[in-house]
Amino acid sequence: MSAIGHALAITGSMTWEILWALILGFLLSAIVQAVVRRATIVRLLGDGRPRTLATATGLGVASSSCSYAAVALARSLFVKGASFIAAMTFEIASTNLVVELGIILALLMGWRFTAAEFIGGPIMIVVLAVLFRLFLRERLLRAAREQAERGVAGAMEGHAAMDMSVQRQGSFRRRLLSGEGFTSVAHVFVMEWAAILRDLLIGLLIAGAIAAWVPDSFWRHFFLVDHPLAAKLWGPLVGPLVAVISFVCSIGNVPLAAVLWKGGISFGGVVAFIFADLIILPIILIYRKYYGTRMALFVTGTFYAAMVLAGYLVELLFGVTGLIPEKRHAVVMEQGVSWNYTTWLNIAFLVLAAVLLVRFVRTGGVPMLKMMGGSPEAENHH
Repeated sequence: MSAIGHALAITGSMTWEILWALILGFLLSAIVQAVVRRATIVRLLGDGRPRTLATATGLGVASSSCSYAAVALARSLFVKGASFIAAMTFEIASTNLVVELGIILALLMGWRFTAAEFIGGPIMIVVLAVLFRLFLRERLLRAAREQAERGVAGAMEGHAAMDMSVQRQGSFRRRLLSGEGFTSVAHVFVMEWAAILRDLLIGLLIAGAIAAWVPDSFWRHFFLVDHPLAAKLWGPLVGPLVAVISFVCSIGNVPLAAVLWKGGISFGGVVAFIFADLIILPIILIYRKYYGTRMALFVTGTFYAAMVLAGYLVELLFGVTGLIPEKRHAVVMEQGVSWNYTTWLNIAFLVLAAVLLVRFVRTGGVPMLKMMGGSPEAENHH
């Protein structure tokens, strides 16, 4: 029992450490989503030109979401006329280049990992665009579009179909500060939490268990710590594979990344591991439903190659500039909860979250929550 207690204690302390940051990240994300309209996104993503992909990246960052919702949303963009590479770029940006992920990386592992994430993400998108240009055949694309248009439901389908942005006209400030703006922010905020909560808890529990139960010596051997060059080559190759079998998506894999970093995985390996939330097994199965088996394999293969290359390039860039941390600090175990700035921030942000939750419930959010996981019968607008 003490082993389970130890794992739960680590999970609890990690959760406490990142709570305020999660609430802040989701609040910022909700504010942007409340103002960016879905129709605008589709209109801007019609081809695969570099400028379009840069727009897709920006819009993805603005509409941050859990991996399952991002994957569902990318399909709906593709069906409505976005190019496939633009839809995939949007998907990568909306799970990997987002505020909440950056804040939590900085808190658990340090600002250099946040920088690596935001430099590695665009590298991965560029690599992916090149791979698609070289290897994606028109026939495969046509078959994928036919499959996508069948509309087989995946996970978080209802969530992806909801456009909760403010419909009234006016400046950003006026729309946001209106009653409708408050409601919209509250709805997006609670829905985003509902979408990631399960994965976040699983991620924290897995990270706690691994930190408590797997000895450092295992990771040192596994990540070839005693062979520095081999470790640098091995890390980005194996990082995504650890993610694939750990089943944790989006923000849930940051606590696990902290454990792997303490265990000895290379800097580039951490980056590749964090990007791999879009090729975990349940999501590969959703790609198969959405685009057919061949496209699912193509997407998984090209994503993996892009993650590995991004990991190597980040390792190289940060190595040359001397930015790879010398010491392997990561917040994995804090002894309990103490009265410090984290506690005050957590209390303040929990009050804020409670205010948004009350608004959500009072403005008819609960019935919408029930539609979130299922397949939408029609486009949801309100």
